[in-house]
Parts: sequence; structure tokens; C-alpha cells
Amino acid sequence: MDYRKYTRKNLSSKFKFFSNLSVTNWFILINVIFFIVVNILVLNNQNFFEYIALKSSNILQGKYLWTLLTSMFMHGSFAHILVNMVSLMFIGNFVERIIGRKRFFWFYLVSGLVASLFFVLFALVFSSELNVYAVGASGAIFALGGLLMILTPKLPVLVFFIIPMRMFTAMIFLLAMLWVLSVVAGLPIGNTAHLGGLLSGIVYGLYLKRKYKRKVVMLNRMFG
Repeated sequence: MDYRKYTRKNLSSKFKFFSNLSVTNWFILINVIFFIVVNILVLNNQNFFEYIALKSSNILQGKYLWTLLTSMFMHGSFAHILVNMVSLMFIGNFVERIIGRKRFFWFYLVSGLVASLFFVLFALVFSSELNVYAVGASGAIFALGGLLMILTPKLPVLVFFIIPMRMFTAMIFLLAMLWVLSVVAGLPIGNTAHLGGLLSGIVYGLYLKRKYKRKVVMLNRMFG
């Protein structure tokens, strides 16, 4: 066997695999790589956390503005990234098939930034949150849910992977439950970021619903 041909064939198949990945799966892959790399760097330098996690006091002082974006790809624990990536895998791929790769790419990033800005702005109201770090993809994931609330409100889903609900009710229930859980149990949950993401998804969903009325009707016939 010609070794060069065999190598070229292997490389070709690998490139084909990556080129066929959905934008959602690319985001998942980036999140996982980022999680591994960041944990290695933080173990060696705790101050590195400051350069990638979102902290409202930093943003309001005009420092580390890039953390509005980098914080979307960072997670605090294995359980945190596992829940977010499983959620993104299911809901993200579904939304991507509906609105297309390019539109999904920009919507995901912009809505994630909106979620980060909500977190910062609300920190001005709740001053105790000014020096709290925020990380995770959940703001952008809530935006995907907000979009589906408008486009496919009757879509059946499993909240917490076990409770059957319709999409519209599920997103409101999930937002409320996480908020209550954070207050009662004192868990560090970015509720204001979730709210910002959800609202950005709702706004974009209303825009798409108005622009593509017939397609949205057909979509609801399929998944309603």
C-alpha cells in the first residue's frame, strides 16, 4: 500500500469530519477545550481567572472587556459544563436546523454578550454582585430557549431532563426555579444573565416570526 496515499486519505477523512460538524457542535468542542485548558492554567496561576471570567466591577472600570465574551466559554466545574453542553447539544442543534448555520452563529454570540451585559447592569442595582464572577454558556442557551418560546411554544420538552412541559411554559418555569433555588440554597447562579439571554431570544424570535410568518406556521404544524 502507498503510505502517502493512505496518509492523504486519512487526513481527508478527518478534515471532512470537522467540516461536517454543526456550528452547535463546534461551540461544544470549543467549550470543552477551553474548560480543559483553563483548568490547567488556573491550577498554575490563580490570577489567570481574572482575565477570562466576567466580573462586573472590572467591566464598569473599563478593564478586561473581552471577558464579556470569554466568560461564555468558561465553566466552574465538570457538572456545570456537562449540564450546559448536554442542553446545548439538544436545543442548539434543533435551533440551528431551523434558522441556519450563519444566523445561528451570530445569534448565539450576540445573545451571549447581551446576557453578560445584563449581568453587569444588574450588578449596579445589586451592589453585592459587583465583585462576583460569572461564567458559563447558560445565558446563550436561555436565548435559544427564548427563541423557541416564540417560534415553537408548544414544542414538548423535558425540564431537568425528566419533567415534561411545553417550551413556552418550560422556559418560564426553569428561569423561576433557578432563581428560587439560588435564593433558598444560596447557590451562585447567574439569574440576571439568564434573564438577559431569555429576553434577547424572545426579541429575535418575534422578529423572525413577523418576517417569516408562513414558515413559522409550518414549523408549529410539525412540532406543535
